[in-house]
Amino acid sequence: MKFTKMQGIGNDYVYVNCFKEEVKDPAAVARFVSDRHFGIGSDGLILIRPSEKADCTMDMYNLDGSQGAMCGNGIRCVAKYAYDYGIVDKTDIAVETKAGIKYLHLTLKDGKVSEVRVNMGAPILEAEKIPIVSEKEQVIDESLEVEGKEYYITGVSMGNPHAVIFLDYSPKELELEKIGPSFENHKRFPDRINTEFVHVLNRNTVEMRVWERGSGETMACGTGACAVAVASILNDFTEDEVTVKLLGGDLKIFWDRKENLVYMTGPATTVFDGEIELPEAIA
Repeated sequence: MKFTKMQGIGNDYVYVNCFKEEVKDPAAVARFVSDRHFGIGSDGLILIRPSEKADCTMDMYNLDGSQGAMCGNGIRCVAKYAYDYGIVDKTDIAVETKAGIKYLHLTLKDGKVSEVRVNMGAPILEAEKIPIVSEKEQVIDESLEVEGKEYYITGVSMGNPHAVIFLDYSPKELELEKIGPSFENHKRFPDRINTEFVHVLNRNTVEMRVWERGSGETMACGTGACAVAVASILNDFTEDEVTVKLLGGDLKIFWDRKENLVYMTGPATTVFDGEIELPEAIA
């Protein structure tokens, strides 16, 4: 199987061009290639497939083989791949995802994509649609008990569910690998949850760490950064344009309140191209 390893501020995936390749068991292949000792090493697998509605389709799988609806860092790399490898020859493209069609603007440098702006669509704030079990219509600064400790969460879906928690200290101090699974699998999150731990630095800047359902802690999460920006604005911690600092780098998020659309801008990088022999059971 031919593949390309790509990353968006450290959120890395194995990309396969399914205009040319066939992947019969994507969940099993995702588990295999994501293994950093016996596979390639990644946060998951993203297949770039043809689409009847858009320029291409993004079909993503987490490192545990579960299918994801949307990945902000991943879709920027899909756009870069599509242009750099000749699937498209224009700088405004549409990508079909399980969270709907997303529209992207590509910035070029020396004939290749260096930065991508993604229209991530409207944030979903209704608790039932995220989904989060709550007696309220929206979950904003709502109490949640995890392992005997009280936290306050704000719920946002960007095509996948997020619980955003604001801290009065840097999230770098958290023992995230210990508490992350308890949030992910909490009974109030029927489809599991991505959890962001956030410290507000000023009215235009926040820092975060993320525990992603199905992947654990990752260097970055694009939909998570969007959810964090929306939650920061809902709680009146920031202005409508926010720089979100993640372990892998920065993303610029703008929530256009008038249009109710969230825009994410960030880099996309090709690491290397390769070819791997899949185990016979999943080939």
